[in-house]
Amino acid sequence: MDVNEISFENLPKAVAHLVTEVAELKVLVEKGQTPVENQKRIPIGIDQACKIIKKAKPTVYTLVRKRMIPCYKNGKQLYFFEDELLEWITSGKKKTLQEIENEAKAGFRKRSQVKG
Repeated sequence: MDVNEISFENLPKAVAHLVTEVAELKVLVEKGQTPVENQKRIPIGIDQACKIIKKAKPTVYTLVRKRMIPCYKNGKQLYFFEDELLEWITSGKKKTLQEIENEAKAGFRKRSQVKG
């Protein structure tokens, strides 16, 4: 919203816009991140993908063939996006013993509340 557009008639719209902006900034501050301005996603090749996920090229080709890794194909060329590769890595997180124990306790409490 442009500052020059603010008038008495569109003041509620301007305030709503500011509230949204402040809420987004608050979330970023709480997460400790900096705002990102429409960052373009640039595809990377298999060599860069191998470096990011720390796997050999034949391994990456196998993961692609088995459709286990996010990728794109145009002709004979494979493309990847760094953010998707990092998300793929984090999706394979193993739970710690503490996390498993907490989930088990929460499930047990939930079942005992339903019965009681």
